[in-house]
Amino acid sequence: MEKTSSFLALICTIASIGGFLFGFDMAVISGVLPLMQSQFELSAGQEGWLVSSALVGCIIGVALSGMMTDKFGRRKLLFAAAILFWFSALGCALLDTFSSIIAARIVAGIGVGIASNIVPLYISEMAPAAKRGRYVTFYQLAITIGILVAYVSNYVLLLNDGHGISPTGLWNYLFIEQKWRAMFLVGLVPSTLFVIGLFFVPESSRWLAQNKAPGAELGGRTDQSDIDNAANKGSYSMLFSKALRRPMLLGILLPLFSQFCGINAIIYYGPTILKDAGISMDNSYQSQILFGAANMLFTFIAIWKVDQLGRRPLYLVGSFCAALSLILTGIFFYLGNVPGLWILVAVTLFLASFAFSIGPLKFVVASEIFPTAVRGKALGISIMVMWVADAIIGQLTAVMIRELGVAYTFWLFGIFCVIVFISVYRLLPETKGKTLEEIEKFWKKSKN
Repeated sequence: MEKTSSFLALICTIASIGGFLFGFDMAVISGVLPLMQSQFELSAGQEGWLVSSALVGCIIGVALSGMMTDKFGRRKLLFAAAILFWFSALGCALLDTFSSIIAARIVAGIGVGIASNIVPLYISEMAPAAKRGRYVTFYQLAITIGILVAYVSNYVLLLNDGHGISPTGLWNYLFIEQKWRAMFLVGLVPSTLFVIGLFFVPESSRWLAQNKAPGAELGGRTDQSDIDNAANKGSYSMLFSKALRRPMLLGILLPLFSQFCGINAIIYYGPTILKDAGISMDNSYQSQILFGAANMLFTFIAIWKVDQLGRRPLYLVGSFCAALSLILTGIFFYLGNVPGLWILVAVTLFLASFAFSIGPLKFVVASEIFPTAVRGKALGISIMVMWVADAIIGQLTAVMIRELGVAYTFWLFGIFCVIVFISVYRLLPETKGKTLEEIEKFWKKSKN
């Protein structure tokens, strides 16, 4: 049994490298953006396009994976995502023109989109019910680690002044003259590890059952009725049936407002926002590391408590605290002349609240509330909504900051956190400890 648990932890960790790359790709742009803006003299629209181009790729990736996962399986699509990550990191580091870098960013986004759909789906199908929330939350933890590593690597590269290094050659070009290229290049390391690790990952047991392939044991369960149920294949029309009305609404609202609450605005535009607060550029990068650390550390609360306290309590407490901290941050910016430390504390409180609730739990909930027959399609729609919302925020944040001001931008984000609280309170049942089959039966009984 211990060997089985250790093996499960290993394969979920390998799969979660996709989450690491997701987080790294999101956060690396915060360091790249000011440097590319200076080099290419980007307009506000071009800044938004540099950020949101990857998000357009994410939408494409989710759409492709949603259609292909039930046909080709989870493992093959994870391989595809890993290879796309690898080539995009190399392309962003070496391509010359702004438009070609945008193209490489779109390729990266396709990889992120595939991973963001398939990794939580894969983990939820492999994990036993008692530990499913914890294992799916590993994915969010990997995202936060990727964000933190991007912040740290960006800062370390900025500190490199080239002392003792030859003024010519590729090294000088990447690490001294145009450091933003090296920031992208760091992504080659985890991409390579992801490709190698996937050779040791088996196919999802529920996908095998769905396709009536050998090895279709469901997370240690051998109930033949469950295996037969997993073998049923559903259509998109099933998602809009009366029985799935509530889970479908949850699958849309939670990822939608998780992005509208402003998390990625802080990740993408953190140095710019902190500069507006009077914090110097070097200190703003250091503050980004603080943000990344808080985001990562508080995700452990979700891992620790999601299968004990449940999804609802964490979601409600976290969304409430996130709303308060965003409103407080907006007040600080509105008043002006507020010490930068106060703003750092308020933003860090938001990130901490987000990290144990809104961030990881949207993946946990979306990966377990849908029947096996349509889980791949439903999760694809859910993640698609998340990336569309993210693309909107990525494109509009720079404009909102310039036109509305930072204070009103944060207040708007706070309102969306309130909407998350209301949605969870009204719609989300507790699912801790329930098998995927038991959750499916619950929805059938609660038709309304």
